[in-house]
Order: sequence, then C-alpha cells, then structure tokens
Amino acid sequence: MTKRYGSGSDAVLALDDLDLTVREGEVFGFLGPNGAGKSTTINVLLDFIEPTAGHAEVLGHDVHSESKAIRARTGARPASNSTSRPSRTASTCSRSTGSGT
Repeated sequence: MTKRYGSGSDAVLALDDLDLTVREGEVFGFLGPNGAGKSTTINVLLDFIEPTAGHAEVLGHDVHSESKAIRARTGARPASNSTSRPSRTASTCSRSTGSGT
C-alpha cells in the first residue's frame, strides 16, 4: 500500500509500498519517529483517507467498501482535533475532575 500527499515534486511519500500482515491472536503496535507513517497507516486502514495505490483488509473486510464493519469491531476513533493527543472520554473527565456523574 502506498500513500502520497500532494503531487509532482512537492509530493510527500508517507507509505512506501507497505506490506503488513497481523495474524489472529497477534498484538501489533506502531512505534516510530514523527513522519514514519504510523497515523497515515491507521487512517488508511480505517478508511479516513484513501491510499494512493494498493489494497488493504482488516479482519477480512475491505478497508474501503466495508469500513463500517471494521470500525464497529475496532477500538480506534478519530481525534477531535488536529493534534495527536488522545481525546478524553466522559468517564476519564469525570475521574479527573472528581465528579461522579
């Protein structure tokens, strides 16, 4: 799978022919420096952005045509802003403020 942002000489290659298989029962994490393609990979796999070339499946579902089925079975969700900080849920906000509601 390949993902380029932009075109021509200004294009940025975010994923360069990525070939990844995670088998059932395996745990996989994304580690790497800024710009390594971690967020781009996740965003393609959840169909938030389209790859420039290639194809992917998650849990046996095509990432483009069956993205709702993938999102229903994964715990990932898009951030509410443009930073890479995880967004806080109501339960974590309640704990951090001490309110029990």
